[in-house]
Amino acid sequence: MIDDVALNFSASSLLLLNGILAIVMFSIAIDLLPRDFKALAHAPKPLLVGLCSQFLLLPALTFALVLVTTPMPSVALGLILVAACPGGNISNFITHRAGGNSALSVSMTAFATVGAIFLTPLNIAFWGNLYAPTRALLQATQIDPVSVAITVGLMLILPLALGVWLNHARPKITAKIRRPLQWLSMGIFVAFILAAIGANWANFVNLAGVIVVLVIAHNAIALGAGFSIATLTGLSAFDRRAVTIETGIQNSGLGLVLIFGFFGGLGGMAVVAAFWGIWHAVSGIALASLMSRTQAAR
Repeated sequence: MIDDVALNFSASSLLLLNGILAIVMFSIAIDLLPRDFKALAHAPKPLLVGLCSQFLLLPALTFALVLVTTPMPSVALGLILVAACPGGNISNFITHRAGGNSALSVSMTAFATVGAIFLTPLNIAFWGNLYAPTRALLQATQIDPVSVAITVGLMLILPLALGVWLNHARPKITAKIRRPLQWLSMGIFVAFILAAIGANWANFVNLAGVIVVLVIAHNAIALGAGFSIATLTGLSAFDRRAVTIETGIQNSGLGLVLIFGFFGGLGGMAVVAAFWGIWHAVSGIALASLMSRTQAAR
């Protein structure tokens, strides 16, 4: 039974994943300066719309998907957990390729990452406890929101702050390392995910068929939610592309850290997060290719 499967993931592997995610976050942060945050104070609407899409609309729609499809509890909780995570580390790259507002995308990633300290554990607890089967899993694992917040803070906020500081204090250094570090960090992350899948190949093959369709549908809902709320609130096409992609690209790496750190590598949850990590890159790049064919109005 899928809910009884725990994937093989050692403490050293978890520590390595934490380090990789910290490097990825640092590579994003060195694109930012303190003035980027100040500029948003004068025109905060696109950022606020994006954060509402990320932390309010997507978790609510995910809960609706769970109610309609009634997947196994660990799969349902995996979907809820991924939806509770902030925007993913490749969203900025994909937004740039789509011809969207890259500055807005980077700022959304930064603000969502800070907000995730409180909002990620809150969303997991709130939506997970609304659905009886996932409520039982949460009670069985006795997840501590404070511990989740500390994990998120150390792994994401610290490298974010260091990256912004370095870009402000030593811009020549960050100019040299920015692109190589971003490509290197993404390459390491993808290699790590593939290695983890390889180490658990039999379980992934057995579980993937149950999960693939749900993850694809979930990702489509996320992209659609971002596009819809950006359109309904009157954002420009330039900003709308950033909000769409930011909502549809989730930090599934953070999700894996939480799953292996707090849920014992529960099979359904881990496969959901791992497949998200692959699929959102495929769907995001495909969507960016379509969007880039026309120039977005600002």
